[in-house]
Amino acid sequence: MTGFEELAKQTALYPKEAPLAVKTSRHSLLIGLPKEVSLQENRIALTPEAVSILVRNGHNVIVEQGAGEKAKFQDSEYSEAGAQIAYSPQEVYEANLILKVEPLVDGEFEYVKSGSTVISALNLPAHDRSYFEKINEKSLTVLGYEFIEDQAGNMPIIRSMSEIAGSTVMLIAGEYLSNADNGRGIILGGITGVPPTKVVMLGAGTVTEYAVRTALGMGADVKVFDKYLYKLQRLKYSIGQHIYTSIIDSDTLAEAIQRADVVIGAMRAEDGLSPIVVTEEMIGRMKPDSVIIDVSIDQGGNFETSRMTTHKHPTFKHMGVIHYCVPNIAARVAYTASMALSNIFLPFLLETGTTGGIEQMMYTNRWFMKGVYAHKGTLTNLYIARKFNMRFKDLQLLLAARF
Repeated sequence: MTGFEELAKQTALYPKEAPLAVKTSRHSLLIGLPKEVSLQENRIALTPEAVSILVRNGHNVIVEQGAGEKAKFQDSEYSEAGAQIAYSPQEVYEANLILKVEPLVDGEFEYVKSGSTVISALNLPAHDRSYFEKINEKSLTVLGYEFIEDQAGNMPIIRSMSEIAGSTVMLIAGEYLSNADNGRGIILGGITGVPPTKVVMLGAGTVTEYAVRTALGMGADVKVFDKYLYKLQRLKYSIGQHIYTSIIDSDTLAEAIQRADVVIGAMRAEDGLSPIVVTEEMIGRMKPDSVIIDVSIDQGGNFETSRMTTHKHPTFKHMGVIHYCVPNIAARVAYTASMALSNIFLPFLLETGTTGGIEQMMYTNRWFMKGVYAHKGTLTNLYIARKFNMRFKDLQLLLAARF
């Protein structure tokens, strides 16, 4: 140590570390990011960069130790961004706003505080009446992020995760067509002198748009089916080239599925569960070791034979056909998916803080309320109420009375 450094220490001139000053607000949010305990879930809802912006705007963030590791975000990155690192789930659930990827599980209900707000996926087919009774008992306000709309009536999280799923799904199909996974031993696409792989896609939404781009780039023969002509027209316009399209209520569908090497189900629900389009009888006529990928399995699935699988055990065979029915395909690319989620949640949380909290956010932005399916122990989703014969209250009336 030099003489100057020694003198500086003795005279209190030596610089000391101190926390960075941040502005505070009476509308500051206390946000908890718990570590996902659901099987094979690798995503996290906020990146360290997003946390840094929230902290600079006067909000507090608690991140459970290791919550971002599977998405390749380290605890040190969150700590440096200004988050508090919690070493137990109990500490995280002290927050009054819990931001998750997967829905609450039984063990997490023990930690969450009564009256808290939880934002997560819903995955309705995976739950029964008792799940929503637990939510009501805890007097929680719960938002299913797959139902949250923006001002234009779009569903930004569904759109973003669908882009990822569509870009990934053809790579998955290629894996299971190969001999490496006991498939048919064919290449996804086509080469000179060999007929191209036949791919059928159900639904003309975002998943299909991105899957079609990949499939065409690989040289596959693609056919797309949907209930609505305008969606098929919009898809062809987005793709920018001619592809085979047809309405789903036709004999052409059964014939196309019988000849297909890959069938992708990507028709989402308009209300409640997704429609079952392909029957067991149709699947029984498919080629042995052909591949089905049910992207809509989180809403019930498009195939009569589908049942939910995991990343650890992603497939099963039924009637000789390989079924891939993992609900969270985006978790295969957790870093990209977490970045996408964070880009959506960050402006939403900043606006929530500005407007004065979740309730004020719901009252101010009526487009946002479609994502709310339980509010302070009161069920506000009519479909869930009818499905499980539970008491329903209109959210708009509740908020009007409160404000």
